[in-house]
Amino acid sequence: MQTIPTHSSLVAVGDSFTEGMSDLLPDGSYRGWADLLAARMAATTPGFRYANLAVRGKLIRQIVDEQVEVAAAMNADVITLVGGLNDTLRPKCDMGQVRGLLTEAVERLAPSCRQLVLMRSPGRQGPVLERFRPRMEELFTHVEELAERHGALVVDLYRAPSLSDPRLWDVDRLHLTGEGHRRVAEAVWQTLGYEPEDTEWRTPMPATPRPGWATRRSADVRFAREHLLPWIGRRLTGRSSGDGLPAKRPELLPYEGPAA
Repeated sequence: MQTIPTHSSLVAVGDSFTEGMSDLLPDGSYRGWADLLAARMAATTPGFRYANLAVRGKLIRQIVDEQVEVAAAMNADVITLVGGLNDTLRPKCDMGQVRGLLTEAVERLAPSCRQLVLMRSPGRQGPVLERFRPRMEELFTHVEELAERHGALVVDLYRAPSLSDPRLWDVDRLHLTGEGHRRVAEAVWQTLGYEPEDTEWRTPMPATPRPGWATRRSADVRFAREHLLPWIGRRLTGRSSGDGLPAKRPELLPYEGPAA
């Protein structure tokens, strides 16, 4: 008989992926995989507490400086840490520095919780991933090494065929849709040892006819105008989409929110 895990608290650390973009709720806020996971864990454990320190656009240096010590002080049962991918997308990226900062984060967080969870992040199909794939895979190799060294779990989303499907990514081509976040929540849930609710989360979506040329070009133009050009503008001016934004859920409090 499978032993049912008991976790009384969860702290999520990271960037837009953990904040929940682009799983948009009717009130304009974002939900995302971490909220979905917290809702599931809360349903199994009375008094379950949850904090989400993630802020969109954060680089690994900012995550270490602004979130890691706060998370460690909460002494949660489970801490999830996903960071460094924003760094790999920058033209001038010092991977040695990224690895060092990630190591610093893991060394601080692992002793402060019962279980640290790391991830190999998903990547959609397309030229952007191909351009930055070597850096991403270097980051993910380091994640696996750190996990082995510090007893952390690794959720491997990078090798999941379903999460590379462009249909599970928002129009900005950087963030998962609600269905994508649901599958990530399921992946983390199972990695923590809970009974699967969806054994097919890795399975690709059924094939659909490819959109016509005009539809694809229209989508490309919209992407460039609404997302790519603003992103380039922020890079050139040293700004971030998360500048001035507070942590999503800065205190470790009893979870109340939408059900999974």
